[in-house]
Amino acid sequence: MSLSTTARTTLSRLRERARTDRADLHAVLDAGLVCHVGLIRDGAPVVLPTGYGRIDDTVYVHGSTGAGWLRIADGAPVCLTVTHVDGIVYARSVFHHSMNYRSAVVHGPARLVTDPAEELAGLRAIVEQLSPGSWEHAREPDRRELAATAVFAIDLAEASVKVRTGPPSDDEPDIAAGGRWAGVLPVRTVFGGPEPDPTLPPGSSVPAHVADRLPG
Repeated sequence: MSLSTTARTTLSRLRERARTDRADLHAVLDAGLVCHVGLIRDGAPVVLPTGYGRIDDTVYVHGSTGAGWLRIADGAPVCLTVTHVDGIVYARSVFHHSMNYRSAVVHGPARLVTDPAEELAGLRAIVEQLSPGSWEHAREPDRRELAATAVFAIDLAEASVKVRTGPPSDDEPDIAAGGRWAGVLPVRTVFGGPEPDPTLPPGSSVPAHVADRLPG
């Protein structure tokens, strides 16, 4: 299924980097750990990093009910972004230095989730996005914790995806001149060894859902 085309989701520059398949949007979102949510608060733009989770074509974010931005978010237009940097592109000219990246931009109103079943599902999606397997392993939120937490849903109906891959786009005269290195330095995020909570009993084993995320 293709992404919708609107004035806000149509790329005005480097249109060849656009991805129009909805599966590409899902892939960028599913690979991330942090999103940034932008909205207007007291007449000024605010952009906040937060965790998130996806269920089908809805993204969920959450926070404390006492957070200022959450108190004004219901129904407010927001912009949610997720970006992955895959490599630093070194060119022969500084003009053509760049990054290899995957990015998604979502526009739409934030909707406060009031249905208890959807709220729990949204929280589960957020937890599983950050730490897969934890929802089944850890204690679920109790009534007090749920009362202190606000969950918002953002529909993925209006979104764009932009991707850059490959080597630098140097000008032919710079390539012909030689003498300067050009290429890509890959960027990767890897998990380190688990660091147990000091209050755990000595010799406690690392659960499979944590160990499975380690390289190798």
